[in-house]
Amino acid sequence: MSDGLDPDIAALLTQSGNNASDDAGAAKNSKVSKSRSGSNKSVHEVDLSRTEFEPIEKFVNDTPSQVYNDTNYYKTTLTGENQSAQRVHQVLSKYLTCQDPKDRAVYRQQIVTAYWELLRGMVGKMANPATPMPKKMLVRFGVLLPSLFKQETKDYFSKIFFENIENEPILYVDEWFKEIASGRMGNSATDEKKQTKTANMTPEQAATAEQSRLMQLQSKNSGKLQSAENVLGIKENERRMLEVELKRAIEDLCEHNLVLGLANHTAGYTDVQRKLIPSITDLLHRLSKNDKEYSKVLEEFKEAKTTYDNVQDKINVNGGNVVSNDTEAVKIEFETVRQMAKMTVGRRGNQFPIFTREFYHCTERGTGTRENVIDVLRWIESLDPGVFHRIHKNVPNRIVPYVLLVPTYGDRGFCWEPFDRYNRVTSRGRIVVPMYPKDLKIAVLTAVADLRWQVAKEKASYYWMEEGLTGQYYQHAEQMKLKGDLKEFFIEDYILWMTKESTGVQRLDKDVRGIFWRNMPFPKELKEELRKRSLVYDELCKKDANREMSDGY
Repeated sequence: MSDGLDPDIAALLTQSGNNASDDAGAAKNSKVSKSRSGSNKSVHEVDLSRTEFEPIEKFVNDTPSQVYNDTNYYKTTLTGENQSAQRVHQVLSKYLTCQDPKDRAVYRQQIVTAYWELLRGMVGKMANPATPMPKKMLVRFGVLLPSLFKQETKDYFSKIFFENIENEPILYVDEWFKEIASGRMGNSATDEKKQTKTANMTPEQAATAEQSRLMQLQSKNSGKLQSAENVLGIKENERRMLEVELKRAIEDLCEHNLVLGLANHTAGYTDVQRKLIPSITDLLHRLSKNDKEYSKVLEEFKEAKTTYDNVQDKINVNGGNVVSNDTEAVKIEFETVRQMAKMTVGRRGNQFPIFTREFYHCTERGTGTRENVIDVLRWIESLDPGVFHRIHKNVPNRIVPYVLLVPTYGDRGFCWEPFDRYNRVTSRGRIVVPMYPKDLKIAVLTAVADLRWQVAKEKASYYWMEEGLTGQYYQHAEQMKLKGDLKEFFIEDYILWMTKESTGVQRLDKDVRGIFWRNMPFPKELKEELRKRSLVYDELCKKDANREMSDGY
């Protein structure tokens, strides 16, 4: 693999030429994005009207990008990155030409350190539209040297959509840092961020900090506004249905037949009409209750809208959604993302950070591109419809988490935070998925299972060992005397639930199956299909029916 590569690197570094990026390829991808997305809504706005992911129409672009065919790709990537770039070049050259396994292992470890130092100075440039494409592709896919591709892999990567066509909160690393730098997205949860005193800021820094604060506030209020509007709509529909029912009952009550022989007089109420009187009274009570709830929700909606409009006005006064560059936030997030990347790989995994055919063994559909991950998430949601639901005021709100796609050779995704600690109602959680795993479906499932566990645990709060999904699972583990990380047991069982039990293959313990059946139910259609396959599922369906009859479901 290493034969002839070092001279190639040297030649690339000494070649003359500009740092022109593949702007034409990016423009083509951008055009496709505009034609397919059909919406200018920000990925940070939670659309509570959405019930599922849209099917992926196209997984790759018809027109391949030429960025990886740029003879100046390597030089463009490393130019302007100070000593860290030279360090990466030197160590990579030694690694690719070294024949001794022991020395090669040493260089491989040195590359890991040198690479992350290179990225430290590079990620802050992702918000700059003038940043060359090769630098973005390094941060996004880990592609430093196109000659490390196999030709068929190179062709595939050239067709991956550059823009977020689906307009979902699934982001590549370069996009993640762009959103952090612009202030449209807050830092991932860590220890409290040290605040710089306004008095010590330059006017530009103060303006950037204020803009960042306003945009984060706008994002938070947008979720509150949508949640309030959603509840308001539900109460309006409830009132409308009650009023229709009341009108029909009163009309039926007010209809009287003439008495035979007494043409000027009508008969009294019939037995059916007498039964309507208490039902009308009940409807009036329900309308009164609805009116109190509606009035309260309406005030909450007005307050949320006023706040949202005020923040929007301030943003417009400051120049609208002008992209700033919060370098302090980027520095903090860089350390977090580096930790995320390590966690997808694990202590004993392959920490090599650069894309190379030596370690990339994924199929096209098994690579963690945005479109492929959305397709897996769509499959998960089709089996576990409530996976992204969060209950607020007895209303389930579908809130898809941010998904960070990191270019690592890891096999497991995970949940970094179930929701924003300052906004538990409508904020997006954050999960991380490795892009080059052995099995993409399993990698995404582990992340979603972790999210499931953490949301349920936070919901139960201090009673997580007693109530809800986590409480029931904990009590099962206690009965079985399981030793180890309880969450890991849950994740493995969730994977079996989704991959085996959903197809009628029984792999879970009976108690665990019952817990999952009640707390993470399959769609009704799938339940009916499963009950035909086994008495085990038929019995669970019968228990469902019993709970519904007793109002305990």
